[in-house]
Amino acid sequence: MFEYATPPPSTLLRVRLHRDLESFSMLENYIYGLHLKTIRSSAMKWFLLFVVALGLGLAAASTSSSYNFYRLPSAVRPQEYHLQILTHLDNPEELRFAGTVKILVEVLQNTNNITLHSKNLTIDESQITLRQIRGDEKKDNCVSSTELNSAHDFYVLNTCQELLAGNVYELSLPFAADLNKQLEGYYRSSYKDSETSKTRWLSITQFEPASARAAFPCFDEPGYKAPFVVTLGFNKRYTGLSNMPVKETKPHESLADYIWVEFEKSVPMSTYLVAYSVNDFTNKPSTLPNSPLFRTWARPNAIDQCDYAAEFGPKVLQYYEQFFGIKFPLPKIDQIAIPDFSAGAMENWGLVTYREIALLFSPNHTSLADKQRLANVVAHELAHQWFGNLVTMKWWTDLWLNEGFATYIASLGVENINPEWRSLEQDSLSNLLAIFRKDALESSHPISRPIEMVSEISESFDQISYQKGSSVLRMMHMFLGEESFRAGLQSYLQMYSYKNAEQDNLWESLTQAAHKFSALPKSYDIKSIMDSWTLQTGYPVINVTRDYAGKSAKLSQERYLLNTQISRAHRGGCWWVPLSYTTQGEQDFNNTAPKAWMECGKTGESLPKTIQDLPGNDQWVIFNTQLSTLYKVNYDSHNWKLLIGTLTEGDFERIHVINRAQLIDDALYLAWTGEQDYEIAMRLIGYLQREREYLPWKSALENLRRVSRIVRQTPEFEFFKRYMKKLVTPIYMDLNGLNDTFSGIQQQDQILLKTMIANWACQYQVGDCVPQALQYYRNWRSEAQPDETNPVPLNLRGTIYCTSIRHGSDSDWEFLWARYKNSNVAAEKRTILTALGCSREVWILQRYLEMTYDPNQAIRKQDSMWAFQAIAFNEVGSLLAKKYFMDNVNFLYKFYYPLTKDMGRLLTPISEQVITQSDFNDFRNFVLMSRDSLKGLEQAIQQSLETMLTNVQWKNRNLHQMSRSIQSLL
Repeated sequence: MFEYATPPPSTLLRVRLHRDLESFSMLENYIYGLHLKTIRSSAMKWFLLFVVALGLGLAAASTSSSYNFYRLPSAVRPQEYHLQILTHLDNPEELRFAGTVKILVEVLQNTNNITLHSKNLTIDESQITLRQIRGDEKKDNCVSSTELNSAHDFYVLNTCQELLAGNVYELSLPFAADLNKQLEGYYRSSYKDSETSKTRWLSITQFEPASARAAFPCFDEPGYKAPFVVTLGFNKRYTGLSNMPVKETKPHESLADYIWVEFEKSVPMSTYLVAYSVNDFTNKPSTLPNSPLFRTWARPNAIDQCDYAAEFGPKVLQYYEQFFGIKFPLPKIDQIAIPDFSAGAMENWGLVTYREIALLFSPNHTSLADKQRLANVVAHELAHQWFGNLVTMKWWTDLWLNEGFATYIASLGVENINPEWRSLEQDSLSNLLAIFRKDALESSHPISRPIEMVSEISESFDQISYQKGSSVLRMMHMFLGEESFRAGLQSYLQMYSYKNAEQDNLWESLTQAAHKFSALPKSYDIKSIMDSWTLQTGYPVINVTRDYAGKSAKLSQERYLLNTQISRAHRGGCWWVPLSYTTQGEQDFNNTAPKAWMECGKTGESLPKTIQDLPGNDQWVIFNTQLSTLYKVNYDSHNWKLLIGTLTEGDFERIHVINRAQLIDDALYLAWTGEQDYEIAMRLIGYLQREREYLPWKSALENLRRVSRIVRQTPEFEFFKRYMKKLVTPIYMDLNGLNDTFSGIQQQDQILLKTMIANWACQYQVGDCVPQALQYYRNWRSEAQPDETNPVPLNLRGTIYCTSIRHGSDSDWEFLWARYKNSNVAAEKRTILTALGCSREVWILQRYLEMTYDPNQAIRKQDSMWAFQAIAFNEVGSLLAKKYFMDNVNFLYKFYYPLTKDMGRLLTPISEQVITQSDFNDFRNFVLMSRDSLKGLEQAIQQSLETMLTNVQWKNRNLHQMSRSIQSLL
């Protein structure tokens, strides 16, 4: 049972209320001031009222501490930590830890107190000691009193004597707490022993962004780097792991069978990167020559799933050493698969932690898509060892310097090691498709944004920091070129190694490299260009109007928004846009360097741009070669017609595959917002009957899925189904249906294409897809040992399981649920968990919802979101899931607290399927009435309401127009 405790109102600061009132007031003034004259719908007005009401609903009260700023004071800083922790795992009823931290504190300014962080720790204040160890006139000192500031987790120690600048003091603090169940701080996890069926317990840390303070008192901000000496005490039948190698092991002085393990002193690092674990895992050592000690750890009954990560990890680490020009600075690196883990993975320096699905690979159970995701996650975390660990952002405002870089560099690493996957193209397009959607919401946010509360830090771990951050770095890589980009990065890393930096420091290093290698004119600098992408919300649409007689084109830019009630006059924004393009005569898609720039004036206005020397009216032009930059392009109608002609009747494959995906995405988005006609968009994607590449189909089907979730709730779905069947049938037949022909496929992305097409074919009952799927499932059910023998093709299992549950019986569902409980492979469990939500039986889906949140069932808390989303995306389950969320919002908040971000992800399938004004009004009113159970979800709520609103707009504006376009093609 999830244990939840609401902090008493007296522990919250007045400054919290002041800050929230201020921020919500600013948001209200911004939206009303800029847009209210253009917004006439009651839906949008209520959306604004929700934002204000949610802000005013935040609790506030006083605290005993007089220091109310959200950042630590700068009078002292840590020089070194000595952390000793004794962990008790023997008694499941008393899983706990106790320890002492000794911090060497350097005084920078005279002060009468030391302020650091502590959260939910028991501290015996009678045992706190403070003594001067360096400096003039050594005097006895002590702590006279303490104060708490629970809003910011400050623990203030008032000193008996003034601390003098230049002196160094040793502060010793004892602490104790239970190993919590909340998947953050220092917490418990468990697994079932496959031989004895007994529960085995382990302890593990998850400190990012601000939970080191829940494990030991510390200066828990990224700018306070210091070396750590960690000593772990535990029963000797366990293993202790930390960031560094073991230095010494000795018996515990009083506890029989307990030992102390001291680890070597670490390099200077931020508190959020400290990690340690006590467990009974085994490891798979890597054997790559010239590699540091590299081990992959897992529970003993999953160690056979570590081979791939143990092979891949050292390879990508060596690639980064070469790419960054800096050797990995630690003597060892461990990566460990944790059964209960909230994030996908965590880059702790030298001890990288993962969900099992992100590290463990079984050749007989893990699909190619899951294998690629695993490689990406490992590459992402190991890229952090440089970007994030070696050089760390000064404050969470620049979180994207960590996450955006790790996302992009990981794509380069995976491409280098597995070029046959063509994953760099896949990752680049996937990132852009995600951002084109998320960042077209007015409620999006800049890549780099002010952070003043811990809850805001967690909200920043989103698609903007990761995918948009990665996409603008890719853009910069392409306009700078390889030499300048790499030289700038290497200079930046060398200059700020073991230090903290902000984005302006990176811009300076890259500008110097760009000018040195003549990648940019001397009058240009990276800061001016990139600030327009990192400090500004959204992205532009470039309108290209060609003068065919004059062989030129006029270009203009404006922010692209899905909310069409915001007039163009109020969209604003200006971006420095590198303009790469090619023509039908040239068809040079390999040159991604800019031929021109769209520039911004000193006051932020967009400067007019005209491109000369273009062809006449018999040739098209395509801007944004290989989709190198984050913008959409809208052409005049004649250029669109020329493009459609080539795609439908010409040599379409001479257009780069990413640009074919781009044309599809741009046409469908512009049709969504009414800036282009659906007739043009549907004629363009009609060429897909000729297309046999993965990326264009991915682009089209992601857009059409969004439309289908609206259309399937209307009578027009009859025509949409027929259209989809017609569109998908030729490629389904060419790919040989559901037949297991993967072994003959040479290009790996063709496996992904077949997997994706099979999913749509069975959904729309194309050809023999459903009967074939049901036959595979029957064959599996007839196996004497179905957990050992599975005849279902590995890469089609998600589709075949879902189809069989959708068209199957109660016993089919029970059979798959039994396989879920018996499975030992995380990737297989995720596939099954999602398929179980495909049922069309209301009672089964309702039971499944309740099982998802029943602690006595087999679904771990970290996986509950996947089960809920599977039900909610199901056309039968969508209303059930929405009702369950609304009826049980208090329970769900307690279930997920403090990791409310996972609760926010439940809103995605709900928001994408609200399409009427009345349903929008109902959900808006629910939010207003439930704000106490939605704290920490402000960003998710705003974006969900805006998504619902844009769905309502689309249905009212486009449904019949799109239906007519489809009918004309049938």
